[in-house]
Amino acid sequence: MKLKKYTILVADDEENVRSLLHEILEEEDYNVVEAQNGLEAVKAVNEKYPDCVLLDVRMPIMDGMEAFLKIRDIAPDLPVIFITAYGSSDIAIKAMKKGAYDYLTKPFDIDEIKIKIKKAIELKELSLSLTSSNFGKQYKQDEIIGDSPKMQEVYKSIGRVADSDATVLIRGESGTGKELVARAIYLHSNRRNKPFIAVNCAAIPENLLESELFGHEKGAFTDAVSKHIGKFEQAKDGTIFLDEIGDMSLPLQAKILRVLQEKTFERVGGHETLVSNARIIAATNRNLEKLVTEGKFREDLYYRLNVVTISIPPLRERKEDIPELVVYFISKYSRKYGKVVQGVSEEVMKIFMDYNWPGNVRELENAIARGVIITSVPLIMKEHLPPELLTRYKSEQHEEETTGKDSNTLNGNSSTHSEETGKIEPLPTVIARIEKDMIIKALKKCGGNKTKAAKILGISRKSLFNKIRDYKIDLDKIL
Repeated sequence: MKLKKYTILVADDEENVRSLLHEILEEEDYNVVEAQNGLEAVKAVNEKYPDCVLLDVRMPIMDGMEAFLKIRDIAPDLPVIFITAYGSSDIAIKAMKKGAYDYLTKPFDIDEIKIKIKKAIELKELSLSLTSSNFGKQYKQDEIIGDSPKMQEVYKSIGRVADSDATVLIRGESGTGKELVARAIYLHSNRRNKPFIAVNCAAIPENLLESELFGHEKGAFTDAVSKHIGKFEQAKDGTIFLDEIGDMSLPLQAKILRVLQEKTFERVGGHETLVSNARIIAATNRNLEKLVTEGKFREDLYYRLNVVTISIPPLRERKEDIPELVVYFISKYSRKYGKVVQGVSEEVMKIFMDYNWPGNVRELENAIARGVIITSVPLIMKEHLPPELLTRYKSEQHEEETTGKDSNTLNGNSSTHSEETGKIEPLPTVIARIEKDMIIKALKKCGGNKTKAAKILGISRKSLFNKIRDYKIDLDKIL
């Protein structure tokens, strides 16, 4: 017995097409509603509340595209699959751009339609059950996101050093958000009304970096056709952020050391000594101690920079922050690209929580931005994630499984223990099995009524819905 019989709206001006789809979908245990033009389709959406729409493009009175736009206004989350004999890339692109779930051409494959309808309805159900307590929360631009204990320590460090003039060295892997921390220090300092200048030392060619930082006089070198004011002069009494300072050449390191010690410098090709009162915040993803040992980084500069150090944890060490980061980036890129994306599917969130994120927060942001751009539905699904991320994720999972097996073999243990062998099962496994059994018993007792079952179990209906999915409980088989 199914808890709900889903309704499919079939809108097509060809009676034989409607009849064929009606018969096929009824065999799949769907309720089927028919419409022979766009106007009837819009009316049916208003009155019948279908769970999915199959919509022809070319129809009399009101065509499919016009009807689709009206349906979107009525039910933004209703999945719509276009079906037409007039297949063209222009129509397909337009439909997907406007938010259609999918696009198929006649003659269509029956099995493919069945699969797409099933996936579309599953998506709709996921969207309705999505936890989005933080969705719609207003964030400041370039806000640091995360309430994990490790990030709380970062916030405390920012608070301690912000109002001082001390040089700060921010350390962390690439993509952890070192510039965001530098900006936070600046915004909470007494220099917040003065300039903030950021320079990526690794992104500027070595022969140009000196000129970029200190400026140059006209004629200082071949292409110096006019005087150039460098970043230190632009910063004035503000803050200059030197990102990836570990990639700076030794001669340039000496000039940075002079600025730190004496607050003076000269433009390239110039003789006038200029004064810099800018506060220096530096950042690196490299092991400066190792570079000092190898003679690639000046020891005296290292000690000058290392007055106050703030270390940013990699994302894999603060995974509890991932759900809020996901909400933040979805909100950011939905606004940017004019999309209405509510979140990610449970499968995607599981991937995010299990993945080790070698590219850290930047990699997560890029994955969300891509998902928002290419999804035509309210959720980011697994197929919307970057292929390289999924490849690395699969590799990580395989490595963990292999390592786990090897470890169990070496220890003479197995991850599954039975009472027959006298060995003890892992506690999470036992708890999961008991929980699944209790859920099944409650659902049987309530005849599949999730609201009543959730009440008996003492959990919310939404939690019950999620657990049914997590434990892959087939309601048709247990009821």
